[in-house]
This record gives sequence, structure tokens and C-alpha cells, in this order.
Amino acid sequence: MTSQPPNDRPGDEPDDGKDPFQEMLERLLGQSGMSPEDLQRAGMPADPQAMQMMFQQIQSMMSGAGASEGPVNWTLAHDHARRIAAADGDPSVTPAERGAVEDAMKLAELWLTGHTEFDQTAVRPEAWSRAEWIEATLGTWKEMTGPVAESVTAALTDALTQQLPAELSAMMGGASGMLAGAGGMLFGMQLGQAVGGLSREVLCSTDIGLPLAEGRSALLPAGIRSFAEGLDIPVQEMMLYLAVREAAHVRLFAANPWLRGHILDLVKRFSAGIHIDMARIEEAARDLDPMDPASMQEALSSGIFAPQQTPDQQATLKRLETVLALVEGWVHVVTADSTANLPSAGALAETVRRRRASGGPAEHAFGSLVGLELRPRRLREAAQFWQVVGERRGLQDRDAMWDSPELLPTDQDLDDPAGFSERRGLLTASADEVDAALQKLLAGGYEEPGAEGTDGSGPDRPRDDGPQEGDGPR
Repeated sequence: MTSQPPNDRPGDEPDDGKDPFQEMLERLLGQSGMSPEDLQRAGMPADPQAMQMMFQQIQSMMSGAGASEGPVNWTLAHDHARRIAAADGDPSVTPAERGAVEDAMKLAELWLTGHTEFDQTAVRPEAWSRAEWIEATLGTWKEMTGPVAESVTAALTDALTQQLPAELSAMMGGASGMLAGAGGMLFGMQLGQAVGGLSREVLCSTDIGLPLAEGRSALLPAGIRSFAEGLDIPVQEMMLYLAVREAAHVRLFAANPWLRGHILDLVKRFSAGIHIDMARIEEAARDLDPMDPASMQEALSSGIFAPQQTPDQQATLKRLETVLALVEGWVHVVTADSTANLPSAGALAETVRRRRASGGPAEHAFGSLVGLELRPRRLREAAQFWQVVGERRGLQDRDAMWDSPELLPTDQDLDDPAGFSERRGLLTASADEVDAALQKLLAGGYEEPGAEGTDGSGPDRPRDDGPQEGDGPR
């Protein structure tokens, strides 16, 4: 019986002294009709050891693509965010810190009493490390960035596929699938970088204007200590002030369950209209090296894959910014009223306002990645609006404006808070105003528009010469 040559049996080493990788390469070349010189012209290394290392990297990328969940490798995003958070240490919250947070939140709830119509919730306050913030909020980040990631990854894959030499594309038949996985990995890496950076900046669970961890509430003691450095404000006072802000946020969203979904729907609507400028991609792709992951990651961080905004997206973004400003403005006013006896309240209010209006480095990085910055650009105007409405109409009517999105103030209202009631008419009138208007109507107090002695304003547009005798409160 003739024995089978050793180098043809699986698992045996070749007996002709030829390197197994070199033999595999020769077989690949024979099947493709390419010579080693052709590979060099295509940008491939001629050295077998270098080739082996390159294919090992490719295999790793392909296996990573298989583990990807949709357009983003969320596992990679999670792991990288955790690494960024722990770069200079992320110790667990101590019992003393946990007790300090609980005490601050209890006092905050007491201080809020009488300054808002929204009741205290059953949510128990927590104290989080950076890693705990990442674990609690990553689900919301997935929800917000998924549509953007899909468009960016598709654009990245197309651009890199076009850059691969034709010979290499033919030799690596599954290149597009591999590059899609690579795009998911790179976006996951960038997202992890942004979320990890945010974990080093945030101070509480509602720090970007919406509850990222639905149904939970927390302060980050390490972040608060870091933020207090150089401000000449006692950490205890800062924690108490931030506890009031956190509790106010939680009350607002808990009392109006539609609000969180409304904000996320605006984010999704913005994301659904994502359009990638392929001409810009193609221009930048000339400088991309598809075999160099570092150059691709640099391209992602430079913003060349940032979505281009359509008119509908611009309108949606304006609505989103207005809602975020209204949330922050309301919280700012309620917090200011509740912390009036805190010595450093004024300085803290201005510091926090500037911080929210400008955003930190990680927030800007997230904005450049997805084309969306969650910042309340009109925070000062929104705070002034809530202040005026509260003084003129009381807390009950002020807070009742959160009952539905149709009742929320517009940009025009932020420009002119004093004229809000006049523009809205009876839609947002107080109970006293409605009663006064009905009594005046029944008594014949309203004349036909254009009648002699009237200014043609009608019942929905009161005269501008101030309150008249018999009128209700304005």
C-alpha cells in the first residue's frame, strides 16, 4: 500500500523544508494568476513573515466583525469606554461617599418643597463611579447613535473598498464584509472614546439634560470633587447644589413621562435624516491607507464622515435645542429658588450655566462624531421665561405647561416672555383669566373687532394699555 506523502496529511509538517505560509501564498498566487511582483505593486509586503502578520490582523478584524451587533461593535465601544474611564483610576464609591450623596439628596428634596408642583419620586438616589455611569447609560447611547453609526459605517466601507487595489479585492473576495466589520469596530472605538470621556466629566445622571438612565438617579462623587477643584467652593455645598438640580430633573421627567420620549424621538428623527457627503468622503479617501487602521481612525475623529444636515434636520435640531433649553432653564430657576439660603448658590448657578451652555471636550467629541450636540444654547432666555411666567401666573400654571408638547413655549416665547399669554390667548390662560374672560363676554364687555372706540384686538388680543378695571390677572 502506497503511503500518503507526509506534507499532504492534515496536521503533518511539510517535509520539503518549505514554510507553510509561503506554500499557502504560492497556492493563492497560482489560483489568482498573480506573481510576487504583482503583490508588491499592489502595496502588499513581499516578506512572508510580514505577510503572515498582516493576515493575522485581517483575521482578527474579520472575527471582530462577526461579534459586531449591527453597524457598531458595541462590545468594543463598552470595553473602550471602560478603559478610558479607568485611565487614571476609577475607585469604587466608598460607604462614606454613598452616605454623603444620600444625605444631600434628602436635603435637596426638602428644599424643593414649595418651589415646584411636581412631587418627590420613589426613585432612590445612588452614588456612582465612572464605570457605573457607563453601565447605566450605554443603552441610551446605543439608542441615540445607532442610525448615525449605520450611515457612517456604510460610507466608510464604500470609501475603503474603492481604495483597495483590484488585485487585492479579487484575492480577498470578502473584503467588503471585512471592511464593514472594520468600520463597525472603528465607530465603536470612537463612540467608546466619547462615552468614556464623558464619564470623566459628568456630575450626575441627568447632566446632559435628559435622564440617560431611565428610572434611576445618581451623583458621581469623584466627578464632583474634580469639578470643585480651583473653584474655592466647599465640596459639600457643591454636592448639595447639584443634588437639588438632580432631584429637580428627576421630578420633572417623572411627572411628565412623555418628555424623555419626546427628546429621544427628536434625536431619532434627526438621525433618520442622516446623509453622508460621498464627494467629501471620496476626496479624503485618496489619503486613506486601507491597511492602516490608525489612518482610518484619524479620519473618523477629524469629522470627514460627519453627517451633512438637511433642512428638516436643521428644523428638528432647533426644536431639540429649544426643548433642552426649556428643561435646563426650568431646572435653573427651580434650583435657584430652592437654594436661596446656600452661600455659594449664585456662583454655582453661573458656573453650571456656563458649563452646560459651552459643553466639555468629551461632549464636543461626541458631537463631532454623530453631528449632534445636546446643548441648551438658549439656556439664559429659557430661564428668564420661566422666571417671568412663574412670577405672573404662579407655580401651578408654570408647571402645567409641561403637560404636553403642544403647550411648551416656542423660540418666539423665549424672545418675548412678557407677551406669551397674549400670543397664546385662552389656550394657556390661568383659571382666573378664563373666568374673567367668560364674565366679561357674558356681560357684553367685548365689542366687535373694528367697532368705534376699540383697537380691533378682539378677546384673544387684549389692549396693550395695561390691565383694565374688572380684568382678571394677566
